Amino acid sequence: MVRPSGLLTRQEEPVPLKSICVTLSIREFVAGVAATLNYENEEKFPLETFFVFPMDEDSAVYSFEAMVDGKTIKAELKDKKKAHIIYESAISHRHQAFLLEEDKCSRDVFCCNVGNLQPGSKVALTLKYVQELPLEADGALRYVLPAVLNPRYRCSGSPEDSCLDLKTPIVPLDDLPYAFSMTATVSSQHGIETIQSNCPLSPIEYLGDKKTSAQISLADGHKFDRDVELLIYYREVHTPSVAVELGNPKNNPDGLMKDPSAMVCFYPNIPEVEPSAICGEFVFLMDCSGSMQCPISKQDKSQLRIEAAKETLILLLKSLPVNCYFNIYAFGSSFEAFFPNSVKYTQDTMEEALRRVKLMRADLGGTEILTPLQVIYREPSTPGHPLQLFVFTDGEVTDTFSIIKEVRNHRLRHRCFSFGIGEGASTSLIKGIARVGGGTSEFITGKDRMQAKALRALKHALQPAVEDISVNWDLPRGLSAKTLSPEQTVLYKGQRLIVYAQLTGTMPPEEGTGEVCLNYTLQGKSCENKVTFSLQPKLDDNFTIHRLAAKAFLQSMDIGFGETPAKTKKDVLKVSIDCGVISSHTAFIAINKDINKPVQGPLACRDIPRPVLLGAAAPMPQCKSVAHLKASTSYPPRASRPTRTNQYLSMSCQLNVYKSLCKPMVHEGLCSPDQRRNACCSKRLLLRWKELIVPPIGPTWRLTLQVRWDSLLCSDLWGPKN
Repeated sequence: MVRPSGLLTRQEEPVPLKSICVTLSIREFVAGVAATLNYENEEKFPLETFFVFPMDEDSAVYSFEAMVDGKTIKAELKDKKKAHIIYESAISHRHQAFLLEEDKCSRDVFCCNVGNLQPGSKVALTLKYVQELPLEADGALRYVLPAVLNPRYRCSGSPEDSCLDLKTPIVPLDDLPYAFSMTATVSSQHGIETIQSNCPLSPIEYLGDKKTSAQISLADGHKFDRDVELLIYYREVHTPSVAVELGNPKNNPDGLMKDPSAMVCFYPNIPEVEPSAICGEFVFLMDCSGSMQCPISKQDKSQLRIEAAKETLILLLKSLPVNCYFNIYAFGSSFEAFFPNSVKYTQDTMEEALRRVKLMRADLGGTEILTPLQVIYREPSTPGHPLQLFVFTDGEVTDTFSIIKEVRNHRLRHRCFSFGIGEGASTSLIKGIARVGGGTSEFITGKDRMQAKALRALKHALQPAVEDISVNWDLPRGLSAKTLSPEQTVLYKGQRLIVYAQLTGTMPPEEGTGEVCLNYTLQGKSCENKVTFSLQPKLDDNFTIHRLAAKAFLQSMDIGFGETPAKTKKDVLKVSIDCGVISSHTAFIAINKDINKPVQGPLACRDIPRPVLLGAAAPMPQCKSVAHLKASTSYPPRASRPTRTNQYLSMSCQLNVYKSLCKPMVHEGLCSPDQRRNACCSKRLLLRWKELIVPPIGPTWRLTLQVRWDSLLCSDLWGPKN
């Protein structure tokens, strides 16, 4: 991972983002969110602003609109390439434009562009999304509003045209120029026991005698310094249910939206069985990159990420079954295995592994996970012991889709369980590799619940395989169900299973009912779980179930902007645009057509800052030897790996390159945003280069130059050099 290195926003330039207001509505286990960004241009010339922000990977963003001078401008969802062309054209003609898109490298990062914000103008941008809430080990439903966007480490060869390249300035928390607020309404027919949070809340207001509804908000003075986590405890959380939602045939004569959709929530009653004699091969992949030296959260005396990961790994090592096989890989810019091959789990091998785990340090440079993954998959399998892969990482990488694709390609020979360490961990990576790898994902953001989460993942890994999973519908004549969720191949005891389906045909009278049955085989024994439900669809103006069904489809088919096959891309675009749910191939675009004449004056660019992470200004540890981790085998040997220094051009050659980039620009108002950013960045880079490159005296000149060059590249404005 790369970290900011003293880069601050220019104090003489007012930042147009004034506040972020979030309204949250949670019904049972589904959350509906509306986030409003309030902008105001206090300068004397038009602005183009960029705001990069995180969002949970499971979020289905379905609406984006702007309120300008009391008039609402509804954005349209279009093919991403077309949306960019429209946006660039509007900006070049000095019209006001708004663009919202997913990052090309990760589903949990978004960029909001506001072009030609007139002097004195106030604009409120509102985006809406829905998401399922995951179920924790203790029965809590977990909602997280990501506030922390950690810098993402860019590996050599990673694509550069992502919104993460719009490196927003980092400022101290007290200097953040905009406010943040959140209010939430929680409701459940089963009653609410309590609501907990990692942030101070106002007193909970319960509505009704049975506590079926409650209202909460963040306490006054909340700082935008951490992910906001809510843990919601209902009285009955494991009750199976089916909800049927009315379609929208008028506006959607064809496609997913026209017919009613059903959401089935199973809590499979998987019977206890004798543990399998096959113990498995457990491979632990531990992130030892420099970013793991950061605190796990912003709370006082917070534990370091590497220490939390080590504690979790030690707990798992001590809990492994006798006669299994295991190995541990530590990775960063390079990686090393504890043992040449997986070894049998004995008292001696466990103690040796524990000794080395305790010596682990976050000193292996960047977060390059793809190469060790490929090496693990190339290793021959241990006969009779299926592979169980456990990944511990803060997830701060830009090649998310490449990693998910690699895990997906080997899904038939292993299961992948992932642990996201610390606030701001990439939900796209952590959830993505677990989903395609047939495992589960957990997020470790504090010591509380860490042990329960670790043991739950291990328990799942030790469960016998559930086979022949299918969902069958028993519906009245003339009505049929088409399953929209991807084929389910993994099922764990105590885990919730959600299935989406499209109901086509003639709906029965008011008293009509249907039945859906989950069938599976466990150790040769057939099992089933049935749910009977009413076939009277309910109207939801937000079409929540339809949007979530579309999101489930997109997660399974859309494997990244540059990874999705051309044939699949057509289906992805159709579902995305038909349902209004954003994907990696679509973007929301809005043009203010009420302005009769073009905005006057040159266009200036402003990047919206975000708060500095705790300890983020600390220097990044350089990649160096880790003798305390050396095993008998290293993949590949350190001596054979190219050093960072010899990947750079000579200083004089490099300086000439940046001089050539700093040519006079054409009129700013006619440049594309990328051209303006690149030219501006090149000028500032040249100035900083001259300030930083002061060759010291002595034989350490080459090393010092490398450290200073890395420091320059690791600022929040510049990504690492390929």
